Amino acid sequence: MDYIISVFEDLTEITPTTIAVVIAVLAVVGFLAVIGPKARFNTKSVVYGGLCIAVAFILSYIRFYHWPQGGSITLASMLPMFVYAYIFGPAAGIAAGVAYGLLQLIQDPFILHPVQVLLDYIIAFGALGLAGYCRNNISLGVLLGGFGRFMASFLSGVIFFASYAPEGMNPIWYSMVVNGMVIGTDTAICFVISLIPQVRSMIERLRSNAI
Repeated sequence: MDYIISVFEDLTEITPTTIAVVIAVLAVVGFLAVIGPKARFNTKSVVYGGLCIAVAFILSYIRFYHWPQGGSITLASMLPMFVYAYIFGPAAGIAAGVAYGLLQLIQDPFILHPVQVLLDYIIAFGALGLAGYCRNNISLGVLLGGFGRFMASFLSGVIFFASYAPEGMNPIWYSMVVNGMVIGTDTAICFVISLIPQVRSMIERLRSNAI
């Protein structure tokens, strides 16, 4: 019971600032939905993107494990971003991933260097949009997007987090183990959920309604 409570206890860390950010995102989405018929862009893709980012952001607070140097194993917080990329394609997915990465930078910043921020928060989360290249299989998209994020964070780990490796441990191996444990497990959770028939059916319905 204590473990179950601890899984959800990070929800109490949601500050007024982060709540304001989420509300702002939803407000922008609502505004775009109202003016959609007069706009030149695809309003539906913006609306879905805002909602997916908001859901992913909230899920990221439900943590099974949090690595001290940043990164968490969550309740499939990346899945909404994979789904969005699967529905609207890689370009839209990468853009939404970058926006989500900026929210993660606000939520759980661990900053050592500007390039490290670029790798861990911009490129890594933007890479979730690679799932959009697998337009016929959401599960493969999850693996591709998760691997893209892993590679960006793996490179960051080798370059910027080598000093955190235990004495005598190769930084490459250290980064592979840490990111494999955190991002790999998070991706595996999303992958398993994406295999559930009811979930796949719901995603396909969303896709048919969005396109």
